[in-house]
Amino acid sequence: MAGTHAGRVERPSPWPWLVPVAALVAGALFASSVRASQGEDLRSDAARLPDLIRQQTRVNADRTAEVDDLRTRVEEATAQLAPGDLRTQQLEREAAQIATAAGRTPVEGPALRISLDDAKLVGGEVPPGADPDDYVIHQQDVQAVVNALWAGGAEAMMLQDQRVISTSAVRCVGNTLILQGRVYSPPYVITAIGDREAMRRSLDRDQDVGLLREWSVAVGLGYDVENVGKQKFPAYSGSITPAHAEVTGS
Repeated sequence: MAGTHAGRVERPSPWPWLVPVAALVAGALFASSVRASQGEDLRSDAARLPDLIRQQTRVNADRTAEVDDLRTRVEEATAQLAPGDLRTQQLEREAAQIATAAGRTPVEGPALRISLDDAKLVGGEVPPGADPDDYVIHQQDVQAVVNALWAGGAEAMMLQDQRVISTSAVRCVGNTLILQGRVYSPPYVITAIGDREAMRRSLDRDQDVGLLREWSVAVGLGYDVENVGKQKFPAYSGSITPAHAEVTGS
């Protein structure tokens, strides 16, 4: 009868023809991926680098805390080992005399603080025809300030939240700074305890720092120097054992 349904209409399943089509498309995509990556992982190591750095930073922080705890326990055990031994007492006195120079003791005194930062670009865009590298703080900029402060008689120094010594290595990866396994972004803050006027004069005389100041005027790089009163620095927690050594000719 017209206009009525004679029971339920059975529709054929689409799977018999969808499965071959899906397999064909998947095969084409796989082949395209192989050609594009030339047999390599499409996600490059460089893309994962920030995540790997952050993960290793957390690991290094945990290990630093563990090393500090073990060092404290060793020192306590050493002090109790032979309190009446004259040789042990002599070695302890000698160790105490060089501990300050090695950065192994907390330090307090008047400080000078230098802040370095990337240029603040209008709209976040580099001017047409300009080199983007001219608008960021580089490893050599941080190192120049650190070296000038040491040359000016700095007695102790902090970079960001870490105590540094004369052998501390400052390295940059991309637009981040790596110090003793930890990663930092600008602004970079260097604080030094010592004769503040002598350190200022050393900064003013240093050619590399002078070039940095010129660029700060030309493109707006951040370069600020200020007295910050009395500061207290923690003891240096890194290793003082050289990883490499070279004998110079006599």
